[in-house]
Order: sequence, then C-alpha cells, then structure tokens
Amino acid sequence: MLQQSYWFLPSIMACAAVLLAGCMIWLDSHEGSAWMDRFAWFYASRPSGARQVLAAIGGSMITVAGTVFSVTIAAVVYASGQYGPRLLSNFMRDRGNQVTLGTFIATFLYCLIVLRTIRSPEEAGGVGFVPNVALLVAVLLAICSIAVLIFFIHHVPSKLHINSVIEDVGQLLLNEVEHRFPRFVGKPKGTETGEGVPTSPALCRDTSDGDASNGKLVTARSTGYIQVMRDEDLLALAAEHDLVLRLRYQPGDFVHRGRALLEAWPPEGCDGDICRKLSDAFAIGSQRTALQDLRFLIDELVEIAARALSPGVNDPFTAVTCLDWLGAAMTELSGRDVPSHLREDESGALRVVARPQTFSHFMDRGFGALAQYCAGDMVAALNFLNALGEIAIACEDPERLATVGTFIERLELLAQRQLHGFNQEAVTNRAQSLRRALAEPDYQRRLQHEAVWLGGSA
Repeated sequence: MLQQSYWFLPSIMACAAVLLAGCMIWLDSHEGSAWMDRFAWFYASRPSGARQVLAAIGGSMITVAGTVFSVTIAAVVYASGQYGPRLLSNFMRDRGNQVTLGTFIATFLYCLIVLRTIRSPEEAGGVGFVPNVALLVAVLLAICSIAVLIFFIHHVPSKLHINSVIEDVGQLLLNEVEHRFPRFVGKPKGTETGEGVPTSPALCRDTSDGDASNGKLVTARSTGYIQVMRDEDLLALAAEHDLVLRLRYQPGDFVHRGRALLEAWPPEGCDGDICRKLSDAFAIGSQRTALQDLRFLIDELVEIAARALSPGVNDPFTAVTCLDWLGAAMTELSGRDVPSHLREDESGALRVVARPQTFSHFMDRGFGALAQYCAGDMVAALNFLNALGEIAIACEDPERLATVGTFIERLELLAQRQLHGFNQEAVTNRAQSLRRALAEPDYQRRLQHEAVWLGGSA
C-alpha cells in the first residue's frame, strides 16, 4: 500500500535532503572552501550572494512543487472520470509522479536548512560563514530539478494516454500470471487425503456454506475486502498445530465482520489464541488491490472496455486494445497448469484446502463479462473472436479448448440479437469459421495459416 501513496517516497527524499544538508554543512565547517578562490570561474560566494541564490532556488522549488501537485491531482481526477475509479491506484503508485514531487520538496528543504547557517561578519562578531560546498550542491540540485520538470511535462500526458493506461494494467496482469502459476500455498497435493493427518471428507470438498464439515470456524474481525492473505503463515500455523484449514474466501472477496474466513479441523486443536493468529493472517481493507487478486486486474480491463463501448462514449478501438491485452493474458494462462486446491506441507501432509481456481473461471471473468458489450459492435465482436482464436492456438487441453468454444457460441448468439444486416453476417461468418477450425484435429495449424483468419483483423 505504501507504493500507492504520494507521501511515502517524497518523505524519504525529504529526510535524505535534510541529512545531505547536514553533511555538506559539516564538510564546509571542517574543510572550508578557500580552494575555490583559485578558480576564476569557480570562486567562493559571499554571504549576501549565497543568501540570494538559496532563496531563489528554494522559493522557485516550492512554487513548482505546488504546480506539480495541482497537475497530478487534475490528472488523477481526469483518469477517475474517464477510465474508472478503480484505476486511481495505478496513477497513485506511479513512481514518476512521486519522484517528481519528492525532488522539488527535497530541494526546497535542502536550501532552507543551508540558508539558515549563512552568517555575515557583522552578524557573527567579525567571523562570517558561507557553506560554499553546500551552495554548490544546491545549484546542482536545482539543475536536477529542472531536468525532472522536463521529464514530468512529458510523463503526465504520456501516462494519461489510454493505450499507456491499458498497457500498464495488461503488463501487470501478464506478470502476475507468470509469477503466480503454478505457485500456490505449499506444494501441490496429488491425492485427496494427506499423509499422517486425519481429514474431514467434507473439508476437502468444494462445499458451500450449508455443507457442514464439523470444523472450527475462524471469523473475520472487520468488514471489507481481503487485500492480502499471508499464505505462509497459514501453512506454518496449520503444520505447527496439526490442523487442516479450508479457506472460504480468497484475496479480492468482500467479507463481513463475524463471517467465517476458514474452517479448521480437528476443531479441538484450534483454541482462541490459534483462531486469533489465523484471523490475523488476513489483511482486510476498504478497497481491492492487485497484490494477490488476479481478478482485480481482469476487472480493470473489463471496466475500461465496457465504458468504451457504452453509447455515451462509443470508442470500440479502446475496447479492442483491452481485448488484445486480455487475450494475451489468457493465452499465457492457457498454457500453464492450474495447481490443485489441496496444499500440503514439507512432510507431505494435507494442510490447506484453498478455493479452486480454473481456466474457465478466469475466462468467464474477462470474456464472459465483455460478451454482452462486444456483441453490439461489429469491430469489437470481430476482435473478440480474434482474441479467442489466439487463445485457442495456445490451448493443448481439450477441456480448455471447449471453454473457448463456449464463448464463441455465446458471442454469436448475442450478436444475432443485437446486430443486423452486414454487421451480423460478418460476425456470424467469423464465428462459424473459427468453430470449424476448432473442430479439426489440426486446429492450431489451421488458425495459424488460414488466410481468412490472419487477414481478418478488424
């Protein structure tokens, strides 16, 4: 969460500026600056001139810092209204804005601290002090600040471009897919029961809340979204106290105070102190984050595309960009194994029963949510099918390939209701062509080399 704040990094830079000012003043006090007088172009400054230079730098820096802050807030407000409020976190964690604001504040503080140490001979009983080395560093900081200002002027409009916004979300989604699969809590469980640990059968199944497993319920102590689940802590507690845990929620889910977060079995091995520690393994906040919630990133792409296809905006090419990145993420996921929801510790004993995650679940979260919006626009519908074709090329599993076929049929049915004439015919022909290719044993070769497919991008 510190990465999404405008105070943390600027505060660190401000503290560093204070320390730098102290070091430079100490260096001037012990080494002096008489050596500067040997260079005609580099002579030491006098008290009045040093004060003017530092006052000019400090005053201009705090003024520019206020302008930078105003521009940043205006950009955040614009992005919130144009792309969706959930994308605010993407702009909040942008390091370019944080470093820019921190640079101007740090330079201002540095000049302020050095300025108060300057003394003229009249003020100090005949012995003046001008920290010329510190003054030189202040000039260098001012030059760096100008460079940062030039960077900021370019950075803000480039980050506000819709393609850059979508790229940031899409690239983060691709990175999360790469890092998360097949990594899950513990090691994959190959069998239905653990070795050495008796297990409640109902606890191992993907049961609903109504199916009792006679386990001890560990409840949430606050209301909000699960932002972080410390999976290693859960696994360690389960192994230490010889427990089997069944998770009822996953990061990104909304929970109420008093609602069961997980079940622990056997119930007699989970006392009040252990329940508190298990509950502390869940960090609950007011908003979803992308830290452990892959669905949140998918939802962001869906939200941008849905807004672009709304009648008030009518921007299908923004939706096409979202489909491209969403298709890339699902293509990456289609070639990866989704680990079992049964997790074991180092000894091979079953410890955690997580919520199952499947390829079809992620597909439904993305393409399933966008089907109703894309079906009403020919350009978006054709690219929707193109993205499904790219995913199918990477699919080796027949079940996942059948999932792709299901979304082709869904879009075709929706398009037949919303489109008419040539638009409907174009989408129907593309869907039928894709279905025929998927029905063949060599569907991957057909999709890669069929001219009507490769040349039919909208």
